[in-house]
Amino acid sequence: MTKGPGAPTAARPGRPGAAPSPEPGLWNIANVLTMARLLLVPVFVALLFADGGHDPKWRAVAWASFAVAMITDVFDGELARRKGLITDFGKIADPIADKAIMGAALVGLSVLGDLPWWITAVILARELGITLMRFWVIRYAVIPASRGGKLKTLTQGIAVGMYVLVLTGPLATARAVVMAAAVLLTVGTGLDYVAQAVRLRREGLARERAGERAGR
Repeated sequence: MTKGPGAPTAARPGRPGAAPSPEPGLWNIANVLTMARLLLVPVFVALLFADGGHDPKWRAVAWASFAVAMITDVFDGELARRKGLITDFGKIADPIADKAIMGAALVGLSVLGDLPWWITAVILARELGITLMRFWVIRYAVIPASRGGKLKTLTQGIAVGMYVLVLTGPLATARAVVMAAAVLLTVGTGLDYVAQAVRLRREGLARERAGERAGR
């Protein structure tokens, strides 16, 4: 789960009045899961392209590695928040791992001719754009992940996973429908994030100007 740039470090549990605990070390379970997901990216790509990239057996194994990566995406963020294991490394590496596995799957499927390039371009452009947008407003606020954004991530994962598998007949039609929903959610939530970013930046600039006037 993406922690997002600029996310506040969670407080470690402790006794009331006790001194704050130091930031958890690099080698905690949440970070290990994130690193494992990063290491899975080249493994997934190798499996996807094994034996020409169209062997159903190798594609099934590639799907399994993709599914493991998606599952660790859910658990590492949840563990980091619940156990107070949020670190600077995790804030940076987690979103990189998310985009790396999804980007590798999208580009790989398009190279193999299984997924239109325009779908890959739309999804990747949105992800990169929103990441840049978050940094654009980070001075003023952190854009939280919305319910629509979480639904988008889930739908993308299911759709891409279905394309990794070699499907025919009704299942092939079903995956096209799921991918269409993922694209719509990708664009819709992207526009919502842009609106939030513009509003937060305007509010932040207004507060800055008000503070400057009050300080004169």
